[in-house]
Amino acid sequence: MDFSIDAQPLRDSLSPKAVQDLRRKRMLDMLLILLAFPFLIPLALFIVLLIRIVSAGPVLFRQERVGYLGRHFMCFKFRTMFVDADTTMHQGHLQHLMNSNAPMMKMDSRGDPRIIPFGLFLRASGLDELPQLINVLRGEMSLVGPRPCLPYEYEKYLPWQKERFATVPGLTGLWQVSGKNKTTFVEMIQLDIKYAKNKTLWWDLKIILMTVPALIIQMLETRRAKKTSPLPVRPKTNYSNRTTEQYSFKKATFVGAVRAADGEDVWIRKETKLKL
Repeated sequence: MDFSIDAQPLRDSLSPKAVQDLRRKRMLDMLLILLAFPFLIPLALFIVLLIRIVSAGPVLFRQERVGYLGRHFMCFKFRTMFVDADTTMHQGHLQHLMNSNAPMMKMDSRGDPRIIPFGLFLRASGLDELPQLINVLRGEMSLVGPRPCLPYEYEKYLPWQKERFATVPGLTGLWQVSGKNKTTFVEMIQLDIKYAKNKTLWWDLKIILMTVPALIIQMLETRRAKKTSPLPVRPKTNYSNRTTEQYSFKKATFVGAVRAADGEDVWIRKETKLKL
């Protein structure tokens, strides 16, 4: 299946101003990536080596996402979870966030046994999303914009919420530098729509500069939450010979939020046996 954006039909459906805005935004993306390449290449190689050492399996993780005007594409990330990790828990957690006023906290803060060693740091620092520069180069994403959502998340969006797809998705955005984990799902949507309607190149540059302190704050908050949460069950790793031995996880019990049939929020315990 081809998840790339068909640029010509897309441009034919847009106004001349919208096409011009897309071109300017893409020119800014290409310029900034070119300037950052000397730093990004060695950093990416280091992360590739780190993942190879601590976990068996592919370095890159590919996932179908929904982007500009609801079009699907294949999104790239550095793999931060063990191979074949269960994803049903994330769906329950996301459903809870979408149907409540709870802050958009990731499951990472509660201690997620699916995450590989050093994976929490990569996720908190945003370095796991570095391969999405490939998506930027392919024109599927931008450096700044709303985060591309998952297909099952898109299906639950209300019509007004889909206005956030009126611009190209990005690695960082207005939501990320406006509190992120302290905002609710509805507040995230409102921030994304605000950006989509008022985006400018100067605003993009401002958001990019604000992303660095926002990531530092996110890393500190993740570290603080990790100290107060039970440690997840992890596989033992033999660092001396740079191989990861195969172990079966003990059953890891944790709590997932779901919406009950009567509309009340309830908590259910789910036992999931994970294997490396």
